[in-house]
Amino acid sequence: MYHYRPFSRWGAVDGVNEMNSALSPVRERAATLAFDKPSDEQTALIRLDSRQSATERRPPDKSTAPSLLLRFLYWIYERRLLDQLKQGPIPHHIGIILDGNRRHAHKRGVSDPCEIYQRGAEKLDEILDWCVELQIPAVTLWVFSTENLKRSQAEVSGILSAIEAKVAALAHDPFVQQRHIRVRAIGRLDILPESVVAAIRAAEVATTQNNSIALTIAVAYGGREEITDAVRALLKTEAQRGAALSDAIEHITPEAIARHLYAADLPDPDLIIRTSGEIRLSGFLLWQSVHSEFYFTDVLWPAFRKVDFLRAIRAYQARNRRFGR
Repeated sequence: MYHYRPFSRWGAVDGVNEMNSALSPVRERAATLAFDKPSDEQTALIRLDSRQSATERRPPDKSTAPSLLLRFLYWIYERRLLDQLKQGPIPHHIGIILDGNRRHAHKRGVSDPCEIYQRGAEKLDEILDWCVELQIPAVTLWVFSTENLKRSQAEVSGILSAIEAKVAALAHDPFVQQRHIRVRAIGRLDILPESVVAAIRAAEVATTQNNSIALTIAVAYGGREEITDAVRALLKTEAQRGAALSDAIEHITPEAIARHLYAADLPDPDLIIRTSGEIRLSGFLLWQSVHSEFYFTDVLWPAFRKVDFLRAIRAYQARNRRFGR
């Protein structure tokens, strides 16, 4: 069983329509602000946020870059959200579907596959910062699915190159060691290039003793494949025990299957976030997400900000989790 150790700090749709991502980014942020007690600060932030949304649709330049005032107001708003969140339950495990890399690149005129996914890979550093600050002990990122292998060879190479480079960097990142972050990957790693697998194994070995945050990278992952592999592993275990077929069938239970999932020691995700406006899981953690809360935001993954992350957690805190009861 994975053990979590306390550590020190380092360093979107809310309200009635909380889980409805049909809202535009501007309306989503406005609805989020409306969740709080109205203030002049929030009114100004809505206007500036709307202006930023318009500029994000064009390639950035000096005339459209976010103003210092906007950044300052966001900093104030983030601090306020942080104070609010610390009064409520913090998720023990967050899953994130990283979506929107290509659309983000297209808006900026970027076409090189390696460059497209490099920005998305860099976002991982910020996610880790935020998880450390909020003391979230587990985060799972879906970076590459088995279905993504159907894309063009150039795009698949771009994705895998970004993953390999980022995972290799994690193995030698002082922050990862200082904050006791354990890195591991789940999925059908046997279908990945040897260099990618080697980088993954090196990061896993380098962080195997860390136990404050579990960073799980889902690569070559599919929810159906995970369940299939779990059932196969269970039946293989039964066969090794010499169990008869009838006995093996009786031993197939939800609890038995759960013990053979890729990361069976992790708690089920409390919250799953998907960026880019798509409202579906696409197979992410199918078995584990039975009681998860879902949060969908229009923000594209490379543009995902701390304030978006905090809003997702606030939406989670606003839910009444009954677990079927």
